[in-house]
Amino acid sequence: MMTDFGYYVAGLILLIIAFLVMKKVASCMVKTVVTIVLVIILAAAYYLYIK
Repeated sequence: MMTDFGYYVAGLILLIIAFLVMKKVASCMVKTVVTIVLVIILAAAYYLYIK
């Protein structure tokens, strides 16, 4: 079981990867889809593990 610090680090790594992917992608639609998926993943992690 990960500690809260582990979840923060995982979230930070996820955001950095998402930023790098969005920086490389030119289409606004793809950026929107990637952002929505990341928000869903982070929200699911929050509700399943932290709460």
